Amino acid sequence: MHSAPILTLGDMIEANARKFPDEVAFVVDGRRPTHRQFAERARRLASAWQLRGLLPQHRVSVLAQNCLEFAEIYGAGELAGFITTTVNFRLAAPEMLFIITDSAPDVLVFEAQYAALVATLRPQLQVRHYVVIGGHLDWAEDYEAVMASGDPAGPGFRASEADIAYLIYTSGTTGRPKGCILGQREEVCAAQILGSDMRCSAADRILLMMPLFHIGAKILQLAQHWRGGTAIIHRSFDPALILRTIAEERVTITHMAPTMIQSVLECDAIGRHDLSSLEMIVYAAAPMPTPVLRRGLEVFGPVFQQQYGQTEGPGTTLLRHQHLPQGSEAERRRLGSVGQASPTVRLRVVDEQGRDCPVGTPGEVLIQSGAMTRGYWNNAAATIETLRGGWVHTGDIGRLDEQDFLYLVDRKKDMIISGGENIYSREVEEALVHHPAVSEAAVIGMPDAKWGETVCAVIVLRPGASVTGDELVEHCTSLIARYKRPRRVVFVDSIAKLPSGKVNKVELRRQHITAVPT
Repeated sequence: MHSAPILTLGDMIEANARKFPDEVAFVVDGRRPTHRQFAERARRLASAWQLRGLLPQHRVSVLAQNCLEFAEIYGAGELAGFITTTVNFRLAAPEMLFIITDSAPDVLVFEAQYAALVATLRPQLQVRHYVVIGGHLDWAEDYEAVMASGDPAGPGFRASEADIAYLIYTSGTTGRPKGCILGQREEVCAAQILGSDMRCSAADRILLMMPLFHIGAKILQLAQHWRGGTAIIHRSFDPALILRTIAEERVTITHMAPTMIQSVLECDAIGRHDLSSLEMIVYAAAPMPTPVLRRGLEVFGPVFQQQYGQTEGPGTTLLRHQHLPQGSEAERRRLGSVGQASPTVRLRVVDEQGRDCPVGTPGEVLIQSGAMTRGYWNNAAATIETLRGGWVHTGDIGRLDEQDFLYLVDRKKDMIISGGENIYSREVEEALVHHPAVSEAAVIGMPDAKWGETVCAVIVLRPGASVTGDELVEHCTSLIARYKRPRRVVFVDSIAKLPSGKVNKVELRRQHITAVPT
């Protein structure tokens, strides 16, 4: 028998089952299936879906926190060509209803903790089969019973590289969530790009705690399994458990947002565990504040690597060896970048007319690769807008330097225009987090009768620290132009986040702007 090239995500599962049959594929809540066992379960579940009338490209929706069953549902779709549609468990019922209705699944799999919520949605849904994980209901099949009904040889069909693999719904920061269409061919390419950047090997063990309904954790799991190895998945973010797991499981790679890294560094257990196995911490969602990076390098060593991208496709990498806070001025400056284009990714920064911007001039970031989205489910207008000219228009504002390092300065829709001047919120946030009392900072535009908009800073202080709003404003004026300084400073216990770890600016505006007089 000849080995075949990996063209689909299902090929990847089968290749790992042949090449690494007895190596652990997943570690989740004490369960440790090997690659062979995982492939068997994925085949059996895919067969069970076929027995219930599903054909390739029919949808299976999942409403669950991180669990092994979530990975198995993904795997069944990857093998057989079913489309896995994820539902953010943090959403309100009307938002969930929109996503489930929009994706029109034949099957909805949900954890028992969401049974009451799903029951309220049922009268408005056209779902044919309900399946519950970890519970017993008279109107839903038991997940393990469904699994047992399937044939271990799998269904009578397999996925093709032309198939859609997932519908991952975007965060909805600019309106209703959009179902991002991610294909089998494209996600194999994305796994290769990320796996290459991360230098994954079959000996690596990656720890993931971001939610599996989001592309971040899912694509890094694929990147690891593209080269075999083990994915260790936590149900949610727990700093003490992360430290213990790194030590006990000899984790080599993990993935966190900068705010999560800061929480781990501030955890009381930080000095009680052997973290020497850790070779890489991939961070995303935002550049790392320099004080956090310095502390992280002291504790973990030179392990940090930044990945920038979107659900719509991978983008850039600031490689591990490029993190040099003690380096030259140019090397230190590049810590504020999100790196250079990943292998096979093309990158542009363009003005409002679509022309390439000169070096150092901000414009919209465009990316293009074999790992791009195919568009948005049931939303031709958004697809045309985002993919015009064959490039993903990210909606991010950035600038390139002379070596093509990309510096993000804002979201296109988050830029503050005050008195005719463009103020990029990220620049103000960077100035704020350089104050020793500040743990987190987020900046939003505040309506102003005279200037149109002014800067409002939302601040989380470090434990035990104190500083006044006036002192922070004065601090900012020592680092950035005076017109960019905050006109209002709000102190809060926590800042609203999206599942990706990014700040939820829509929610911040709702919380803090409506009450501001103009």
